[in-house]
Amino acid sequence: MKSRITRLSLTDFRSYETADLAAHGRSVYLHGANGAGKTNLLEAVSLLSPGRGLRGSSLTEVGRRMPGEAVGRAWAVSALVEGDGGEVRIGAGTEAPGAARRQVRIEGETVPPGRLAEYLRPLWLTPAQDRLFLEGAAERRRFFDRLVFAAEPEHAAHATAYERALRERMRLLTADEPADPAWLSALEARLAESGVLLAEGRARTLAALQAEIDGRTGRPFPQAALTLTGEWERAAAEGVDFADLEGRLARALAAARPRDAAAGRALTGPHRGDLAVVHREKDRPAAECSTGEQKALILNLVLAQAARLSRAISAPNPILLLDEVAAHLDPVRRAALFDEIEALSLQAFLTGTDEALFETLKGRALGVLVEGGTLTVTDPG
Repeated sequence: MKSRITRLSLTDFRSYETADLAAHGRSVYLHGANGAGKTNLLEAVSLLSPGRGLRGSSLTEVGRRMPGEAVGRAWAVSALVEGDGGEVRIGAGTEAPGAARRQVRIEGETVPPGRLAEYLRPLWLTPAQDRLFLEGAAERRRFFDRLVFAAEPEHAAHATAYERALRERMRLLTADEPADPAWLSALEARLAESGVLLAEGRARTLAALQAEIDGRTGRPFPQAALTLTGEWERAAAEGVDFADLEGRLARALAAARPRDAAAGRALTGPHRGDLAVVHREKDRPAAECSTGEQKALILNLVLAQAARLSRAISAPNPILLLDEVAAHLDPVRRAALFDEIEALSLQAFLTGTDEALFETLKGRALGVLVEGGTLTVTDPG
């Protein structure tokens, strides 16, 4: 299903007092000096989807704040999104300075944030993910869960339910007074249900991604072999029945109460899983590859998911948010990236400090100079 931003508007968002970008559904490359506000525009787009956006910032951080102002101003981001049924206006923002609750509107009607996934499902890659294979498992889980969410928006609700029950269980286990066993069992039942849903979503996405990667040959991006190393994700991938796996996880949590209480954290469950990536041609773990190869492996995962979702009939096409990605690619891979975005008929927003990085994209996308809080079109595309 088609999904493209035709117009993006910002008010008091990060470095922008106001900004208006008429994209007309085209891909956009943003160029300008460091600190000019290029990533802020990508973040604005990412906040037009459920979740905390590509920076993971709190809502109070993104409101524009002038010197002497203690809290950020109320902010707003809106977009006209062209889909199969025509254009729809969606928006997100806060209604008061320092507000911690996001208001979401579709065609002027206030709706739950989850409704945004009906219109936009951005996938992003940022410099913060450059060390994805060198950081702890938590970063890889967050990265992979975002890929899952792009295909299955309900995955976010399962994750939220799981994390809420996990926190409540640990609060009871570490309290001064002995916990009520019946209440713990009820929490563990909720944990098991949402945990298995998480594990199954990850397993489905990994299988689909691997199949997509295996079929995408003859490209200058390294092929990856993917594995979910968590016990529960492996069981889900092996086809263990949902009820059996749910019961197994509930029993494991119950048996682990003394150990978890002593450790101060839960030591079993899908929150302990990891994503393992191997450079197939070199047969080496991604963490042992060069920085450029690691970046290319991550990008190939994002492109594989984008390619898969671009064929979806009942869900919006993904929009790619690629922050400073061109600078880390050699000219061959850079040109291949631009060609692939065009071949998939996807809209992408890319950033880079040097306009020359986008030489092979000129005439095919909208070029915009970001400078001093203003946007100036340098390439009409």
